[in-house]
Amino acid sequence: MGAFRTAGSTTASPSMEDRRLWKHVHDNVHGNIYLDPLSLKFIDTEQFQRLRDLKQLGLSHMVYPGAVHSRFEHSVGVYWLAGNAIEKLKAHQGLELDIDHADIQTVKLAGLLHDVGHGPFSHLFEKEFLPQVIPGSTWSHEEMSLKMIDHMVDEHNIDIDSGCLKKVKEMIIASSENAAKTSKEKLFLYDIVANGRNGIDVDKFDYIVRDSRACGLGCNFQFERLLDTMQVIDNEICYRAKEYLTVHKLFYTRADLHRTVYTHAKVKAIELMFVDALVKADNYLLVSSFIHDPSQYWKLDDSIIKTIETDDADELKESRDLIKRIRRRDLYQFCNEFTVPMDKLEHFKYVTAQDIVCSQKSGGINLREEDIAVSNVKIDLTKGRNNPLESINFFEDYDSKEKFPISKDQISHLLPACNQDLIVRVYSKKPELVEVVSQAFENFQLKMYGMKAQVHGTPERKRRRIFSAYPN
Repeated sequence: MGAFRTAGSTTASPSMEDRRLWKHVHDNVHGNIYLDPLSLKFIDTEQFQRLRDLKQLGLSHMVYPGAVHSRFEHSVGVYWLAGNAIEKLKAHQGLELDIDHADIQTVKLAGLLHDVGHGPFSHLFEKEFLPQVIPGSTWSHEEMSLKMIDHMVDEHNIDIDSGCLKKVKEMIIASSENAAKTSKEKLFLYDIVANGRNGIDVDKFDYIVRDSRACGLGCNFQFERLLDTMQVIDNEICYRAKEYLTVHKLFYTRADLHRTVYTHAKVKAIELMFVDALVKADNYLLVSSFIHDPSQYWKLDDSIIKTIETDDADELKESRDLIKRIRRRDLYQFCNEFTVPMDKLEHFKYVTAQDIVCSQKSGGINLREEDIAVSNVKIDLTKGRNNPLESINFFEDYDSKEKFPISKDQISHLLPACNQDLIVRVYSKKPELVEVVSQAFENFQLKMYGMKAQVHGTPERKRRRIFSAYPN
């Protein structure tokens, strides 16, 4: 390979002879996106169209009004980036890597279908709701995506090669680890859509840019630089050493979105309320019974909230009241939060409502567990307390065929020493109990750490400061 390459010119667009069979849509992130005939067979099904009714960011739009984009546009965006990624590899190393049309089609389909099994309200459905109604639940939207793909193929008689279909499903759940168990050939293909090797994949490229734009936030991460400079060495996609900080910015921007959007304190308050409503409604609506049968599961979408809100059944009264509170902004009240000290992260046990109740001093109002909601928020760079960049291989220049890891100390001493935050937030479900819950939470911290780990004062102290600043 020569030392120079043309950036940004290769796209997964149709050739002149194919153009009549393809369709194109205009995306507000990537511009014109061309949809190939086989992908259209999946897109033009009720199962895939359901993704239009799943908001990408769940209930975040109740805090960030613009965050109303859907899993549909994200999936089409990942399809397009997956196609761009493999087309660029083919342009630069096609003969060497033996990339053929089947490889390109497979990677694009994996990008398109990776979220077809996603539940309502983003990750709230599988991470917050299901564990409460099905203790020990290990259900995942990735596994449901595989079932849904098989259902779509059977239901709509989609003519697709069985080997291609098998690889599509492997790429969605497997990344490189599981792929290695089933195929030794072209493992680099499994790095494109859902990269379990090091976390750099086009799924993140799309949602980081798309979510940032929808929420009105700036995004300094430029995924184009990584697409234009990647190279396969020893069956693994590697990145030019000069792009180390671009890669770091990918993980940092993702973590920042988690902190400022996905786990925003108000967003979590609304999510906690909706999960309570969904749990109370499950015996009547039987939502959790849909999760194993794709022929039923595809009927679930974000309209559940409207169903609860408008159904007059007595069995839904408690759930209806909670939705009404959300609509009227009568939310669970944020009491306080603290970030778990770095030296306590390894053996930290998640805080529960019972922990807060047990920390209340005797006298006054007796708190109950049902008065309190606790959110344990974990934010990392995709590898827990480990630095994901340590699992990435780089190369020096395009003529080089040697890959190597880079220590962060070789780049900058400003990069973080710890790669994970664990934040404990406590909410009062009743406005009149905010101060009592806040005090009990403070007692818990004193008991746990011998000090207050929180940086905010209690609501009562804030109120006193305000009134003392404006004496009668």
